[in-house]
Amino acid sequence: MNHDVIISCAVTGDDTKVTKSPHCAVTPEQIAATAIEAAKAGAAIVHIHVRDPETGNFSMETRHYREVVKLIRESKVDVIVNLTCGMGGYIVIGENGLKDTPAPGSDFVTQEDRMRHVIDLCQEGLYRPDIATLDCGSLNFGDSNRAYVSTPNYLRQGAAIARDLGVKPEMEVFDTGNLWFVKQMIKEGLVTGRALIQLCMGIPWGMPADIGHLLAMVNTLPENCNWGTFAISRMQMPWVAQSVLAGGNVRVGLEDNLYLSKGVYASNAQLVEKARGIIEAMGARVLTAAQAREKLQLR
Repeated sequence: MNHDVIISCAVTGDDTKVTKSPHCAVTPEQIAATAIEAAKAGAAIVHIHVRDPETGNFSMETRHYREVVKLIRESKVDVIVNLTCGMGGYIVIGENGLKDTPAPGSDFVTQEDRMRHVIDLCQEGLYRPDIATLDCGSLNFGDSNRAYVSTPNYLRQGAAIARDLGVKPEMEVFDTGNLWFVKQMIKEGLVTGRALIQLCMGIPWGMPADIGHLLAMVNTLPENCNWGTFAISRMQMPWVAQSVLAGGNVRVGLEDNLYLSKGVYASNAQLVEKARGIIEAMGARVLTAAQAREKLQLR
């Protein structure tokens, strides 16, 4: 069991389904505000995607990330900022092979372009993130012809970019082979210090959210790493307890689940508060951002 737990809050994600929630943040101001409220409720880390303020669709624009991080930093609320680098990996396959592939809905770009906002903010120096995520493998994403593609060489390049920028990579693991490759990147020296790993459960068609699969992954984690896990939808809160029992940290937030209870939409702060109650009822403590920085060995 983990007695010193880091709560991460994934505040909005990129899925259009999230926008049906009245609590879904769209503008940079709204995203920063919901992240700040989650931090006040007990989240040591906020995981950030941005959206186009006009359409609500996901965005990769540095200017939106810059504004969100600026507002969070200027709030003086202490929280670790984790920016996604997952956008730009989707390919929608056509029904006729290469004749109609990529199909509409594809956004596939280079690894450098997926990380452009992190590169820009680090080079500018004012609003650099603490953590940047790498989605550590390819996955059939959903139930049709959409796939997320993250190849070994793209991941090697992403890990090297994060290392050279001095930003901690969070390796998001969606299936068993993803974790195998994380260990390979560690072996190759692309990931230095204590690795930070997030086991992502219940996302079709990756790892199912059940204890057998979780324990199999936990038993093959690299030595001396920091890790957490989450599950989506109705399994979000049960997975808080499951993660703590298995020795990990936890993640909640609207990216993964919209509801506080059946039919009741949640805010990010409410989800963090509920997770905190579960953790403390188990006899563990929730770490502050300062304590989490020390545990994660952030610069």
